[in-house]
Amino acid sequence: MSARERVREVLADAGAQGWVHAIRLGGDGVRQLDAGADELVVTASVYKLPLLVALGRAFDTGALDPRERVLVDPTSCTPGPTGVSTFQDPVQMSWRDLAASMMAVSDNAAADVILGAVGLEAVADALDAAGLHRTRVIGGTADAHAALVEEMGASNAAEAFALLADNDEARTVRAYDPSFSSATTPREMTRLMELIWADEVASPEQCAFIRRLLGQQAWMHRVRAGFPFRGVAVAGKTGTIGAIRNEVSVVEFDGEAPVAVAVFTLAARADPELPRVDAAIAECARIAVTDLRSGRL
Repeated sequence: MSARERVREVLADAGAQGWVHAIRLGGDGVRQLDAGADELVVTASVYKLPLLVALGRAFDTGALDPRERVLVDPTSCTPGPTGVSTFQDPVQMSWRDLAASMMAVSDNAAADVILGAVGLEAVADALDAAGLHRTRVIGGTADAHAALVEEMGASNAAEAFALLADNDEARTVRAYDPSFSSATTPREMTRLMELIWADEVASPEQCAFIRRLLGQQAWMHRVRAGFPFRGVAVAGKTGTIGAIRNEVSVVEFDGEAPVAVAVFTLAARADPELPRVDAAIAECARIAVTDLRSGRL
């Protein structure tokens, strides 16, 4: 059975559709794993990766000072289970520390503050400069929550997500449709990782900053879970909304070329916790990286 077939089998066993791409960085591009790599998929919080690139470019141009202090009031922030919105008091953070929270714990509030300063046009410019013409960011987490509240007929985001997680009702929502959401393809996300690792999306200083933040992601339950041993580093960004669970990562074994891998999924269920799907993402990444390391496809 080929690696592509094994990936599809793992996803089917977990009760999820999936789209996967993996490529060895710095190579000739011939060795890749493609399982729906050019299909449009919903980014969920993976949108924070191109947003971080746009922020790095703003640091390069001087449009923003990475050390500037920003006052953030949690009472006016986008809700989220992590980060600034969970605080009880206003806090001052620099732009680069807001970025660190955005990537380490997928801080929705920090992301929306950054997006408000950088702007959607700057994100689009960053994507265009990288040649990622199928990827688009149409708004931040606050925008996605507002759209979901309206569509679900809810009074607030918490109620909307509770309705979304009700598996007794079949719901087809715009949040799951890349035609109506921030969207990308697995291939374009691995390409973005390749450009970040090659210092081509911003200055070498800012690309190093981006790589460092990606390496500080706190979540261990998706791609990182596929490589639970010494001698391997994983840097990435997850994305989750309802039945959608994603991760884009770079996996690097000591002394070897890094491998970029993107796994995007849509599960049959929308439970708040879907450990089988998380485990499937880890296994898909493990299959892809192992085959690229060994030369088998």
